[in-house]
Amino acid sequence: MSFVSYKFFAFLAVLLLLYYLLPKRIQWMILLLGSMVFYAFSGPKYLIYMAVTILTTYGAAVLIERVWAKQDVWVKENKGISREEKKAYKASMTRRAKLILVLCLLANLGILAVIKYTDFLLENLNGIFGTDFELHHFLLPLGISFYMFQSLGYVIDVYRRKYPAEKNIAKMALFTSFFPQVIQGPISRFDELSVTLFAEHRFNSHDFYYGFLRAAWGFFKKLVIADRLAPVILTLTADTDKYPGVFVLANILFYAIQLYADFTGGIDITIGVARMLGIRVTENFQRPFFSKNIAEYWRRWHITMGTWFKDYIFYPLSVSGWMLKVSKWSRNKLGAALGKRIPVYISTIVVWFATGIWHGAAWNFIVWGMLNCLVLLVSQELTPLYRKFHDRCGFSNTVVWDCVQIFRTFWLMGLIRILDVYRDVPLTFRMVGSMFTTGNWDALSDGSFLKLGAAGLDFIVVGVGVLIMFIVSLLAEKKSIEGRMTGKPMALHFVLLLVLILAVVVFGAYGIGYDATQFIYNQF
Repeated sequence: MSFVSYKFFAFLAVLLLLYYLLPKRIQWMILLLGSMVFYAFSGPKYLIYMAVTILTTYGAAVLIERVWAKQDVWVKENKGISREEKKAYKASMTRRAKLILVLCLLANLGILAVIKYTDFLLENLNGIFGTDFELHHFLLPLGISFYMFQSLGYVIDVYRRKYPAEKNIAKMALFTSFFPQVIQGPISRFDELSVTLFAEHRFNSHDFYYGFLRAAWGFFKKLVIADRLAPVILTLTADTDKYPGVFVLANILFYAIQLYADFTGGIDITIGVARMLGIRVTENFQRPFFSKNIAEYWRRWHITMGTWFKDYIFYPLSVSGWMLKVSKWSRNKLGAALGKRIPVYISTIVVWFATGIWHGAAWNFIVWGMLNCLVLLVSQELTPLYRKFHDRCGFSNTVVWDCVQIFRTFWLMGLIRILDVYRDVPLTFRMVGSMFTTGNWDALSDGSFLKLGAAGLDFIVVGVGVLIMFIVSLLAEKKSIEGRMTGKPMALHFVLLLVLILAVVVFGAYGIGYDATQFIYNQF
């Protein structure tokens, strides 16, 4: 069930009525039932995959907690034993807990690997060795990467003793399946989401209004901007021989706008709908196009995914036993300066390979991840030189230089991101190269851009929409929009909401039967 469909609006209206009219003590049960109904619309059979994740993560967390509880009791009852005996016992219990964790990770990631990566592996084997393995064409269950990573993060946190395991399997099921975020995140942490997810909520007009406003803003970005640009991008990529040179430059710009409006629009709807229910969901974006370098960009873009990879892959890998051995060997063989960087390089490469393959089972996503990794590592190594150069030239810490850095980062990220558009690595590099070899700049003035599936009015609507989006982002950089609006006259709130709704209704781009296109991140 798409957020931008009549079915979803009807579903949400019924859910809200039941949620606030029925007894507060069963609100979380209503949410669980609603989440299962919502997910079943994607195909009832996919509930099986979610059920496996719920059962395995719930069971593993409970068993791990029992191991830690048994260890605590033993240590308390055996205070007189030697330090070596205590250390040996704790090591044995840690191995037991780790075994449970590993089995849980293997079971879930194994399912994800089979469904998502089997055909990719077989295609490459067929291409390299000339074999003829039959492809299976598995359909990817809705949101499996998001709800699985969220649930596995919970089990890892229980293993780390960050918080106790949830004893109620139904509440664990709700945490895994909570419908606003199951489509495209954010990837929440149990200790943060559970505070409001399982709580009782009375109707709060303030939360409901700002939730509705946030969701309406998300629909504006999705329908007025992202979906209006979609036909243009499809045209530019459908016949690449016809659209080289300046069209590639335009495609980089258009796709950056479309992806941002589509993804952040979906997250706005998620956060808004959750808040209408009195539930707080983690922010996933902090105006990434204001970033001055790629490292800052990734701290602002898809924040929960970045922190998940950092907390559950980068840090554990960096301090693992074999990595410490690699670090020691590197220092001895390569010197202290370079040796201490090797573990960081290896961990960063692993994280960005995982990030790339998470986005899709295709070489363009792997190359995309590795290019991000390369730019990050090179920038990190050259940072001291940048600082010396900037200080000597005297133009650092100026508004002009900040704008230059923002402009540079935007286009650098756009060049890397274009791999997501053309979906073929050699083709992507040829198309980028054509910007420097094909002299078709006259297309900017001869009306060629009006033959790409969008009329002049469409580009005007998108331009105005992007301007509004930029102004809102600029205002929110200093103070949240909610903070700016709090205390303002109710008439202003009413007008703002009415204008936003009318803009979506009048200028939104709709498909057949007034059913908008799916969100881009559904595929991941």
